[in-house]
Amino acid sequence: MKTFLFRSVIGIFFGAFLAVVATNSFVYFGGQDVLDGQLFLKNSLGFIFCGWFFTVSPLYFEYTRLKLSQQTALHFITVVVLYFTLAFGIGWIEFTVRSFSLALSLFILCYILFWIVFYLYFRHQAKKLNAQLQEL
Repeated sequence: MKTFLFRSVIGIFFGAFLAVVATNSFVYFGGQDVLDGQLFLKNSLGFIFCGWFFTVSPLYFEYTRLKLSQQTALHFITVVVLYFTLAFGIGWIEFTVRSFSLALSLFILCYILFWIVFYLYFRHQAKKLNAQLQEL
């Protein structure tokens, strides 16, 4: 529970930080002098919620009773459902078959890329730790 709360706080703060960066970028690069307050609030809360569930959902990988394939499937299903529900609700993705197909394809591509990078990183860390244990 302590880990869940810690990650929740980190995710909320990270999402809020990304909301500020996105808003400042929109104002600076988009040449907007005035922002719509309701739209800003909706998007900021979306960023915060995304930050939260993308930070908390990797807890599946710490549940050792599940195989890696089960952990990955649970994590993938969780983030896909939450992200696309949020993205359609807020309006980040247009509610059409073409938009959904493109967004899902990009999401899957990014998910696979991030999964491979994290897998290789943790495999390297495990090899390093095992080598240090062998030296003892």
